[in-house]
Amino acid sequence: MLYQLYESQRAMMEPFSDLAQAAAKLYNNPLSPLGQMPFSQRVSAGYALMHRLGKDYEKPEFGIRTVSVNNVNVAIHERVEIEKPFCQLRRFKRFTDDPTTLTQLKAQPVVLIVAPLSGHYATLLRDTARTMLKDHKVYITDWKNARLVPLSEGEFHLDDYVNYVQEFIRHLQAQYGNCHVMSVCQPTVPVLAAVSLMASRGETTPYSMTMMGGPIDARKSPTAVNNLAMNKSYSWFENNVIYRVPANFPGAGRRVYPGFLQHTGFVAMNPSNHANSHYDYFKNLIKGDDASTEAHRKFYDEYNAVLDMDADYYLETIKTVFQDFSLVHGTWDVRNEQGVPERVRPQDITTTALMSVEGELDDISGSGQTRAVHDLCTSVQGGQKHLEVPGAGHYGIFSGRRWRDVVYPEVTAFIAKHQPAAKSSAPAVPAAAVSQPATSKPITSKPTTSQPAVSPARAVKTTFVAVPPFAQAALPGVKAARQPVKTAKAVKPAAVAKKTVSQAPAAAKKRKA
Repeated sequence: MLYQLYESQRAMMEPFSDLAQAAAKLYNNPLSPLGQMPFSQRVSAGYALMHRLGKDYEKPEFGIRTVSVNNVNVAIHERVEIEKPFCQLRRFKRFTDDPTTLTQLKAQPVVLIVAPLSGHYATLLRDTARTMLKDHKVYITDWKNARLVPLSEGEFHLDDYVNYVQEFIRHLQAQYGNCHVMSVCQPTVPVLAAVSLMASRGETTPYSMTMMGGPIDARKSPTAVNNLAMNKSYSWFENNVIYRVPANFPGAGRRVYPGFLQHTGFVAMNPSNHANSHYDYFKNLIKGDDASTEAHRKFYDEYNAVLDMDADYYLETIKTVFQDFSLVHGTWDVRNEQGVPERVRPQDITTTALMSVEGELDDISGSGQTRAVHDLCTSVQGGQKHLEVPGAGHYGIFSGRRWRDVVYPEVTAFIAKHQPAAKSSAPAVPAAAVSQPATSKPITSKPTTSQPAVSPARAVKTTFVAVPPFAQAALPGVKAARQPVKTAKAVKPAAVAKKTVSQAPAAAKKRKA
């Protein structure tokens, strides 16, 4: 009933919101008689704020048209690679007619970004994808709004999420030999399950996994989000936050956790911050500060656009991750595509390198929750690393200045380190074939945010490798288990391309990367 009341209220407010938008333009237009009235700028600002508070926010577009690669603008074509009932595997395909840049793009690693299904659209990771496109071939999971999925498509469970991720990884492996996986927030848990199950079956696993701000072990440093999930019973969630989709949507009758409830919860965590932000928007409109007002619009166009989640998926996530802690207790069974339950065993992962990232001030996934992944993946031999970002909140580790200047250089260096050298006549070498010293514990890195931004190629000059005691005797010159190993300076891709690629004619047709 609550969903129907919300939709009725939204439909009733829509014409008033549109009227407020028209009034704001009339009072702001210098050619309009209303624009010449005293206090017209204040009246226009008030109407503009009313419009934004009452409007309905639809799914935004990624809007990534070009990226700069070594000062060369590369065109981006966004397309769907795999269409599933509840998700699309979306690719950002890059095009250029510059021969040197084309050769560089073809040799770059393939990265699957698994976006969260927790109330917001995958476009929340727009900045993440745009930055990654400079040095990687990027794919992203674009989850659908459950209210737009007909009942005929069936239900969506947490097990289906895990199976989707495995299917996408296999798709990229079939195309490129292998890939790297990056998960942000909520999907860290199902991504770890997906890779664990692939390892247990003896399948090829990704070269690396990067886990960012996720609730691997929600018992550590519980936040307000964790406390709500842990203190309320499963039946409370089922009886109080699950509603059926109204009849005016394609998914009419589907049981969902409505996006407007999730959005209300997010706003309730910091109500004063949002109130101050809207008041600042009002004042900036009066002052004519176009840059600040546009930044406000872009942020809230994304923040206010929410989606519904299928009830089974939502309730199973609450129970598995936040109440039973099935992953850390080793009791989580996932049904595969044939309906056969399989036990999730992170300790079976051996050849996939592992990196975790946390924000010092994260109020969604508390300190230590993501780092706990290293305690579960005890057999990883491909290398482990943990990064804590000083002064960063939840969104700061994957969006904004700290993401671009602090986190991204570390992430891209980690991916490059575990990307096998490309071969012209053979597919990519499996991660198991790369000779690297085993590490028993993750290497912790804590960058200083006051340092200037550095290019990914020079992000890390010295890496600390933990050498097991039994191996110290066999390595001459090793005096301690933690020794700095100077890595060779990265060769600029452009320089390599000049030596290996013949000059193409200037009038060459546009080629794709």
